Amino acid sequence: MAGKPTLNELFLALHDRLACELGITRRTVKHNATMGAVSEDQWIKMLYEHLPKRYKVNRAFVIDSKGECSKQIDIVVHDRQYSPFVLNYGGALYVPAESVYAVFDVKQCMNADEMKDTAEKVASVRALHRTSIDIPTASGVLKAKPPHYILGGVLTVDCDWCPPFGAPFTSAINTTSKEGRLDLGCCAQHGAFEVKYTEPDSAEIIVECSASALALFLLTLIDRLRSIATVPAIDILAYASSIERKTQN
Repeated sequence: MAGKPTLNELFLALHDRLACELGITRRTVKHNATMGAVSEDQWIKMLYEHLPKRYKVNRAFVIDSKGECSKQIDIVVHDRQYSPFVLNYGGALYVPAESVYAVFDVKQCMNADEMKDTAEKVASVRALHRTSIDIPTASGVLKAKPPHYILGGVLTVDCDWCPPFGAPFTSAINTTSKEGRLDLGCCAQHGAFEVKYTEPDSAEIIVECSASALALFLLTLIDRLRSIATVPAIDILAYASSIERKTQN
């Protein structure tokens, strides 16, 4: 009778599957834009399959009720239960800022320039205005929930630094702006990381170098999403106020 797989073997298999797909893409797709799009799709598929079904995972722009829009975000983890709308124009998605739990930038290699670019994209989401209103329930009215902290991170296949999580990596984390802070990420060939910030400017960087880096990243992300709980109730009329009306004669 065959033996039972260990938990470590199951997590390693999860890692190996996606790492293999990402590696094949890098070796066989030579057009940079196409390679990037395929890699994003592979990360999106992995997250969609393994995150709890209360979350949606898409490539999207993030918008607010004041008419502002983020840069295009490779991966947006957003609410699927309580968000009243996501606008879709021929595959271009626009997600309300209130619905967003986390945003990730997908890169082929981790380096200082790419992490700076990622931080700018994360900051473009966190800068958006978010509404929150009271929620009537059978037990009474729940007061409006303050907007939660939006997680930001980077997902790569490889790293230009050697070692991958040495002093240059630490410097890149510590020199990002407060608005662009990176909270977690994964370099599939080397490991995963998580950053816990303590005010005003210090950060605890936790690096896990493992053959199951993707599984470690995924479990860390699920735990961080759990801590956010549920997104606030959106003030729909704030979005409606941007719609132009015709004056009746």
